[in-house]
Amino acid sequence: MASYFCPCPRGMEAALAEELGEIAQLSTTFKVHNQVPGGVHCSGSMQDAWLVNLHSRIASRVLMRMGQRSYSNENDIYDLVLEQPWEDWFGPDHTIRVDVTAVKSPLKSLEFTTLKIKDAICDRFRDQFDKRPSVNTREPDMRIVGFLDPRNFIIYLDTSGEALFKRGWREETGDAPLRENLAAGLLRVAGWKPGVPLFDPMCGSGTILVEAAQMVQGIPPGARRRFAFEQFADHDRQAWAAMKAAIKPNPLPGEPTIFGSDISGDMVAMTRHNLKVAGILFDVPLKQIEAQHVVAPLDAPGILLTNPPYGERIGVRGDSTVPQDEMAMGFYSAFSTTLKQRFAGWTAYLFTADLGLPKMLRLKESRKTPFFNGALECRLFRFDMVAGFNRREGATPSKTETGQN
Repeated sequence: MASYFCPCPRGMEAALAEELGEIAQLSTTFKVHNQVPGGVHCSGSMQDAWLVNLHSRIASRVLMRMGQRSYSNENDIYDLVLEQPWEDWFGPDHTIRVDVTAVKSPLKSLEFTTLKIKDAICDRFRDQFDKRPSVNTREPDMRIVGFLDPRNFIIYLDTSGEALFKRGWREETGDAPLRENLAAGLLRVAGWKPGVPLFDPMCGSGTILVEAAQMVQGIPPGARRRFAFEQFADHDRQAWAAMKAAIKPNPLPGEPTIFGSDISGDMVAMTRHNLKVAGILFDVPLKQIEAQHVVAPLDAPGILLTNPPYGERIGVRGDSTVPQDEMAMGFYSAFSTTLKQRFAGWTAYLFTADLGLPKMLRLKESRKTPFFNGALECRLFRFDMVAGFNRREGATPSKTETGQN
């Protein structure tokens, strides 16, 4: 059995641990251990690593721990890396990339530490085969990841290859698209499950909708891509093919439950294209309409989940002479009215880096959950749309909030 670490977007650790617990039900050997900031520790066989790569929507990678030791300088790190049996996993003809992350490490240069790790790997191959792997930082065959805290160093071999949020379906994106694993995590945190009505009124390139639609159809996130472990020595291709062949898609829904819209016709077309490339075989109704003019797509209440655009996308059809802050205030004031009047009974979730969003909406959030989109601190705000009870007490829209001068 091997020890694994599954990193994820910061704030998604509990959601990932829950998801890994569900994946563990498919195996007798996979165990989920502790959550730490930035990911979840687990253990199991190599086939368990395949399972997580294939099925996890929230993990960013599946890293296999090769060794761990306390250190005082870069030579300690070199020695630990040199001892690892890299040749059991890949050969000197494979290309490599080394990445290092650190939390309060006393070492002065991560760049120098990265170089020492690369040297140790190459020296081991040179000693055994008189040949060393080449470095390829863009598209390496193998990725090696080092992690340093104040006292300990861990060296990992990445079983995933490219990050797991790269599902293989995204051909077209808008500006700053939401990463797929973050979108999947938001769906889980929002409590959405297949069959529950879902609406994204600012869908952009459709990441939230595609993730949800694949869940409805039973398409694993890793079904359409390749992984680094497929190049490992002694990889069992037949067993891997059998694991993928065992996937049983869900019956297609008879009536639509997932809906989207966007102010931009180009974005709507892009979402439609991405749904097709992602293998979605059922209807996901899409409209080109401004978010403040939308209506609930079904009589039954559901979940509205969206990542509101910033700046220019709010004003795609707006007056470029109006300051963006004023345009945003006017937009959110109108959108708030739409939520209150047309989405009674719905639960609205807005994911944004703008921590003042509830004030602009003049709504009191029932919950706010912190997350990070890369290095950007964000919040997932929840608003329970019960008619007549959502306004902040005593809140009176100012002239600025209503867009008046």
